[in-house]
Amino acid sequence: MTIATETTSATAGPHADGPDDLLALADRVAGWARSGEDVEVYVARGDETEIRAYGGEVESLTSATSAGIGVRVVADHKLGFAWAGSLHESVLAETLDEARDNATFATPDDHVQLAVPDGVVAVPFDLWDEALSTVPTSEKVALALALEAQAREADPRIRQVSSADYGDTSVEVALVSTTGIRSSNRKTQGFISVGVIAGDGDASQTGGGFDTARGFEGLDPDKVTADAVGRAVRMLGAAKGPSGRSVVVFDRRAASTLLSVISAALSGEAVAKGRSFFAGRIGEQVGDTGLTLVDDPTNPLAYGAASYDAEGLACRRNELIVAGLLKGFLYDTVAGSRAGVASTGSAVRGGFAGTPGPGCRALALRPGPEGFDEDGVLAAVGDGLFVQSMTGVHSGVNPISGDFSVGAEGLMIRDGKLAEPVREITVASTLQKILHSLVAVGADVEWLPGIAAGQTLAVGDMQVSGA
Repeated sequence: MTIATETTSATAGPHADGPDDLLALADRVAGWARSGEDVEVYVARGDETEIRAYGGEVESLTSATSAGIGVRVVADHKLGFAWAGSLHESVLAETLDEARDNATFATPDDHVQLAVPDGVVAVPFDLWDEALSTVPTSEKVALALALEAQAREADPRIRQVSSADYGDTSVEVALVSTTGIRSSNRKTQGFISVGVIAGDGDASQTGGGFDTARGFEGLDPDKVTADAVGRAVRMLGAAKGPSGRSVVVFDRRAASTLLSVISAALSGEAVAKGRSFFAGRIGEQVGDTGLTLVDDPTNPLAYGAASYDAEGLACRRNELIVAGLLKGFLYDTVAGSRAGVASTGSAVRGGFAGTPGPGCRALALRPGPEGFDEDGVLAAVGDGLFVQSMTGVHSGVNPISGDFSVGAEGLMIRDGKLAEPVREITVASTLQKILHSLVAVGADVEWLPGIAAGQTLAVGDMQVSGA
């Protein structure tokens, strides 16, 4: 067993009373701003646990505590940024000075600026499970081991459990700027996952399942095991599928990946740089009339839910496509300035070591009336292909041109029911045509890790290449 423990700051570690002390620290650093400059201070801390079980033993256990600061300075239309993985007193002024120095080397840009309060009131909700910090590590280890054992015994065709994982994170963030921004967020998240290998003769197939919750108690190992085993077992005996044009039904995970790719083209920054197939099409019909696409981080069920964005503005519900009409894009302050519009409260960043940019947090389609089963989307489709996983998304999908060509595996759909499994097939179209060719959007919304919800999605007239 490998055990790793990492602590990057003596002041790290979530506090029971919330991030008030982080706000006070950010206030103090922002107060060191000089005349003629704007300063933004972003501070964060968090705890993380990761456990992997294999072969009935703990293969690895990692526990890490981190904290850090990111500072942006704007002076004379020039931006400087610096960060440090510590909140020690000796580091704070040094980080500010480094950001100041970096600004002197930057190229002036009239659009470079920090966010200012825009009057939108943040939606308050609690994404913090206080009980998570009280769960002993031994219980987390026991859950990972039990999940591995459960998956191994779930079906006689399971030959191996490739991994069983438990993880959790607790993160607190505060942001203060000299332009009047003062905000904080905190969030906990737990997850479990398992991967299995099923076999029948010389054939073998893999499957994976996972679950997430705000804390420890909400995690469901039964759901995870059933999903992983079901995905692997139903693919046994898979052969190359037929070629032709077909309706393709994307399962919730695959649909979430598809929406995530489309989200890149809805960034105002991507549009300004000519990297979006939506550029110049505001007000146009870009999809089927049944297509309504919304980014709503104010939904507390969303994995990416937040009261404030990465610049400290209140998150809000942004309608991007309504009844097939393109309504707008997502902006942070700088991208909005370049486009001549206000920020949509959509700044995201990877933590204190990164700078903000526009992006989605909680993208979802308006659900249709039908579920996935044989009385719902499958019945509406009749015959087609059900895709349960895709490969080559990063190389085969282009959000600039809209080209879409991915490897896939899944099952044929016959008379509204799942039939024989197929593999080594390619599904191709364009993102533009996919949006115009919706057959059905499932009511089975599931908030998965990432920026987009999962829900069954049926798309007509796609090119399927197999045998």
